[in-house]
Amino acid sequence: MAYVAVKGGKIAIEQSILRLKQERLRFGEAAPVKMIENSMRLLVDQVMSEGSIYCPSLAALAIKQAEGSMEEAVFLLRAYRSALPRRYYSTRVESADMQIERRISAAFKDIPGGQILGTSYDYTHRLLDFDLLEESDEQIQKILQQFKEADTDARIAPETMRMPKVTDYLRSQGFIDPTEPDDSEPKDATKETLIFPCPRSMRLQILTRGMTQAVTALGYASLRGYGVAHPTVCELRVGRLPITIADPVNGDDEENEYVIGEIKVTEVESLIPVTRQSEDGRKQNRFEIGYGIAVGQNETKTIAMSILDQCLMHPDNSFATSDEEFVLYHVDSIEATGFISHLKLPHYVTFQAKLNSARKVREENA
Repeated sequence: MAYVAVKGGKIAIEQSILRLKQERLRFGEAAPVKMIENSMRLLVDQVMSEGSIYCPSLAALAIKQAEGSMEEAVFLLRAYRSALPRRYYSTRVESADMQIERRISAAFKDIPGGQILGTSYDYTHRLLDFDLLEESDEQIQKILQQFKEADTDARIAPETMRMPKVTDYLRSQGFIDPTEPDDSEPKDATKETLIFPCPRSMRLQILTRGMTQAVTALGYASLRGYGVAHPTVCELRVGRLPITIADPVNGDDEENEYVIGEIKVTEVESLIPVTRQSEDGRKQNRFEIGYGIAVGQNETKTIAMSILDQCLMHPDNSFATSDEEFVLYHVDSIEATGFISHLKLPHYVTFQAKLNSARKVREENA
């Protein structure tokens, strides 16, 4: 495709950038980054997930700079991430070590440790709260005081924040096939070329970095019949995971690993019924697990990710949601928005060629 370079537009570009800054500040005030970080928690989580970097303050800065545009904020964060040095690789994280903040199951009413509703809009009325238009500092402090004075029995004690996995119960009952641990080196989609078929580690990485709306839309399409998976959420958990690195001097000494911090994640394990044939030829009902995980509280995206994970483990050319190349190429926010946005660039040469062809055909027909 041919492009024409735009020359002589330096002054116009500078004025366009100045106008952009003026538009952001046209009311004479701007939201502080810390306010965005504190009051737009779920938006910050989405930007971190798609930007593939865990730093709430940087995500809030990107949101401010992009005036709330998700695609622009993710672009800024990905660009910043690409320039960062990678000094260490963390050791393997066990999600069973998660410090639970929210934990629900759609498969069982009673689960070991109990269901913890935590923070969610699932249980609120979807009605506009006009009281927020005039929310005062006194009202804010009153709500915070109410939470502080709430019954401590309703809160999670630190010693009970780590809970068993619900899938372990089904596995112990023989409804989930045992699997051998896979200790192979995971593939990194940010450092290696995407080649099909790709390993599951790379698929999961691309999905967790994927555009929230795209992952959700494809998961929804699978549920509506354009795929093979209609799962039951065995367990959805939101909590914090410790991140450790090996000893820089003696990397093989697991006892000297260093905890460098923790990240908040959402993890989903979905159950999909399958039929297995035993050695004696009898058919048996089993369940396979679809897996999803994303930084921050990204529940809808993570559930959809678990659906697509299951779909991609069973390739089927009759469904787009089971086509690895289709899904992985089209959920990435930078690839998608970048290619769509490039249509705004000058296409003078190609369009004039099409226009000349159309004129020639018209003349011949006349």
